[in-house]
Amino acid sequence: MTFRALHHRATTDAPLILPGPWDAASARVFTDAGFPALATPSAGVSASLGHDDGGTPPHEMFAAVARIVRAVDVPVSADIESGYGLAPAELVERLLETGAVGCNLEDSDAGRLLDPAHQADRLAAVRAAAGPELFLNARVDTFVHGSGDLDDAVARARLYVDAGADGIYPIMAPPELLPRLAAAVDVPLNAAAFHPDDPSPQELGRLGATRVTFGPRLFRETMAAARDLVQRLGPAPSTG
Repeated sequence: MTFRALHHRATTDAPLILPGPWDAASARVFTDAGFPALATPSAGVSASLGHDDGGTPPHEMFAAVARIVRAVDVPVSADIESGYGLAPAELVERLLETGAVGCNLEDSDAGRLLDPAHQADRLAAVRAAAGPELFLNARVDTFVHGSGDLDDAVARARLYVDAGADGIYPIMAPPELLPRLAAAVDVPLNAAAFHPDDPSPQELGRLGATRVTFGPRLFRETMAAARDLVQRLGPAPSTG
């Protein structure tokens, strides 16, 4: 599989950089720039559809992912949040119908961490339903919805790898902890550069990441640029 091969060819000297498209047009911009694969951000897609992050109905999210996949000829991974309450087999079926070849699946729901053993069982069921067709990136939410304890994050990561996860994504992990997280697992480590002042992809690679994503950053920076553009066009027409 091309997408899996991209992960295994990536190194800490040259991490796999995956921009996050929110619609078909942005996906084409990123592929025209030469990126070999994409990873949708749920927050960016949700905002483009007029929803808050976490508030997009699953049928709308899957439809948006399918439009992105159809628009480009590179592999696309989809952020499917915590799985929308779908049974693993149905979740995999609906995801594969979009044409996506990978997914993020987080271990929190409504802002609360899930029991790690329960999440490991769910990941194992997703892996069994998908077989080798899907790159399963297991998100570890210890640093965003938990205590921020490194030992908890490592324990979760190891459970998820044992359950069949292909990659680990400790979202919002402090950069100084990435070397210890990378050393704890033998699968690709996903780090994120959410803000312009975050470490660069190359710096994240030197800290142990071999996959770098951006969450909704590219969407938000594009919208900020659009606001600047229209403000330079002149004042809005009066409605009075």
